[in-house]
Amino acid sequence: MDQLLAMRVFIRIVDAGSFAKAADSLNLPRSSVSKLLQDLEQHLGTKLVERSSRALTITAEGEAYRDQAVDLLADLDAMDLSARSTRSVPRGRLRVDVGSSLANLVIIPALPDFRRRYPDIDLLLGVNDRPVDLVGDAVDCVIRGGELSNSSLIARRLCHLEYVTCATPEYLAAHGMPSHPSDLHGDHVAVSYFFPQTGRILPLQFARDGDPVEIEPRSAVSVSESTALTEALLAGLGIGQTFGFSARPHLETGRLVSVLEDWTPRSHPLHLVYPATRHQSAKLRAFADWAVEIFSGMV
Repeated sequence: MDQLLAMRVFIRIVDAGSFAKAADSLNLPRSSVSKLLQDLEQHLGTKLVERSSRALTITAEGEAYRDQAVDLLADLDAMDLSARSTRSVPRGRLRVDVGSSLANLVIIPALPDFRRRYPDIDLLLGVNDRPVDLVGDAVDCVIRGGELSNSSLIARRLCHLEYVTCATPEYLAAHGMPSHPSDLHGDHVAVSYFFPQTGRILPLQFARDGDPVEIEPRSAVSVSESTALTEALLAGLGIGQTFGFSARPHLETGRLVSVLEDWTPRSHPLHLVYPATRHQSAKLRAFADWAVEIFSGMV
């Protein structure tokens, strides 16, 4: 048994949640993946994964072994990398998934600089606002906002994303300027974001003096994509909260007007996220360093 390969297979099975996804992402036959896990369990004398017809469940022993295996393989990868030439050129295909507003307004305009620096990297840029399965979808990294819940992933913080509560002058002339978030329950309607997986509409979130407030006004239009949210605001369909970097050009020209400025809208950190087993990739490291650079100082 190739124990290092078996360890990598075991980690991939756990992260992917199935033998089939693990086999596909590793380009191995499913029978080989199953055999390697069986051999590893036999070698260790313990069950790492409980199998059923519907799901895989990692055992307590498997969880402890996985955490140690991730650290060990990361160290081995680092040793291999340091033994190679430090002048190796980042090259090859790199798949990155990013939300639509960030892709269209930040990443893509800066890509000529990335191409000049790294002409041997072929970038596959997935543009969507949906959650991504890093292992199952064979994605090298994602750029996403919010707090991280998966401890098996590595995250590099890029910036802190601020939101702006705004509407068009025409909308405000027709409906009035709100002075308190609760005013949005009156004659106002909202342009909202909804989660495509569940259909849940994200409430408008505010804070002042440390006290959070959530408001759920009637939504005239709800969209599941961040660029469309800004466009709906520009169309005068209601009041809403959109990324500061997306609204800023329109605030400067007067097409949008900031409202409820005494109340801080929601905000969250932005991270570049990737699996622990890929953190030594030269092409991924090059992209991550570049992303940190272009997002530095962004609000």
